[in-house]
Amino acid sequence: MTPLITLAAQAAETAEQKSAEVTDWAARLGWVAGLLLFIAFVYWLMRQGWKWRGSLQSDLPPLPALPERPGEATLTLSGRYHGSTTAGQWLDRIVAHGLGTRSRAELTLTGAGISVVRPGASDFLIPAAALREARLDKGIAGKVLAEGGLLIVTWEHGGKLLDSGFRSDRAAEHTAWVEALNSMNPVSTTEGIAR
Repeated sequence: MTPLITLAAQAAETAEQKSAEVTDWAARLGWVAGLLLFIAFVYWLMRQGWKWRGSLQSDLPPLPALPERPGEATLTLSGRYHGSTTAGQWLDRIVAHGLGTRSRAELTLTGAGISVVRPGASDFLIPAAALREARLDKGIAGKVLAEGGLLIVTWEHGGKLLDSGFRSDRAAEHTAWVEALNSMNPVSTTEGIAR
């Protein structure tokens, strides 16, 4: 009988216990509002940094437009565009003219060069004469993958060498692109840098 009485007493005590009521709503709302303001401020700072980087790169000329008649497609690729950087400096992102905007991408290699069609971002052409090198790599400004997971195309634009990173939906296609781009490039990367 003693255990039953003890259990009944514990049940009665538990029923009487209630959680403490929140009495200081103003302080809690103040903390939440402060946190939201802090997050908005950090977002604003990031946006200002992006604009500042774009203004530093304002000397970069507009991107070449896609040709009306590009010619017959040698290779095509469906995947993602991960951004462009200064050649050889995989963390120095280029944001001018929308080159910093990640997006889906459709690449088409023709005699004119590489047509980069990006839904939701500006399309551009990497002219065949501007191509310097293609290689497989593991990272570009803010995106790191397994070794060989990115197709990096080095090209010249406005007297500056750029690396643009692409990832195909079918990674096996990268090798064919590297071979095709390097075979059509008469200028080596070192000659391009020396100019």
